[in-house]
Amino acid sequence: VVVVPAVGGIPVPDLKDLEDARIKRLAISNPESVPVGKYSKAALEAAGLWEALKPKMINTQNVRQSLDYVARGEVDAGFVYATDAAIMPGKVKVVFKVPTQTRITYPIAVLKGNGKENFATRFVEYVKTDAAQAILAKHGFLKP
Repeated sequence: VVVVPAVGGIPVPDLKDLEDARIKRLAISNPESVPVGKYSKAALEAAGLWEALKPKMINTQNVRQSLDYVARGEVDAGFVYATDAAIMPGKVKVVFKVPTQTRITYPIAVLKGNGKENFATRFVEYVKTDAAQAILAKHGFLKP
């Protein structure tokens, strides 16, 4: 998602609006090493905006740094995961969901050979239950 400061943030309803002259600084995690940065870059390239927005970009080390910059008003907007934006509801406001070609997923698997396979299998099964899905939904995660 793209977030802006909750108070005084510039309304930007879609990617194209990031070209607005009022958006001077745009936080984006390093697309060479950070997954959210890779997704953001791909979305901007697909929209034909990557080169145009490069001068506004402030590269961050990770999604939480982007979120912090937006929350403190150090940048005008930033790319973060919706689940991260949800932890700062009074400080940032989600203005739109970024269209991505790649589905963002969090895989889960049982590793064998550590003697804890039974516990891991039980945990994976628990994550699939309605109760666990409700907890994940509360924190902004969608069902697979």
